[in-house]
Amino acid sequence: MRQIAPLYYNDLGTAFYWKKDGKTLTDKVQIVFKETGFHFDEAELDTFAKLIDESCRKNTCDGCGLRHECMKFLLKTPVSQIDLAVSKYELDGIKDLVLGTLFKMRLQKFVYGIGQN
Repeated sequence: MRQIAPLYYNDLGTAFYWKKDGKTLTDKVQIVFKETGFHFDEAELDTFAKLIDESCRKNTCDGCGLRHECMKFLLKTPVSQIDLAVSKYELDGIKDLVLGTLFKMRLQKFVYGIGQN
């Protein structure tokens, strides 16, 4: 029996819903990348997406000799006690993971909710 319902993935990580007693628990999504996992509801995931955008706008690799390979970006999370040190490559991958997950969550909510006839 599968214990998860996959939602979205990329080269950096995956997002899925947990299952319990054969029922998919859609109130929160598990996001896992590298050795880090977060269990967020849609509002927290939306906040994380905004924090990622803020980090992308603030940080630039212009003029740097390491060219996106350093761990120079400090990424805030919706958990106030946790910040992540990530490379530009990881920041881009996390952004894709979070935005793709939000899209799939909202699409499923529409299709299986208000979108049903």
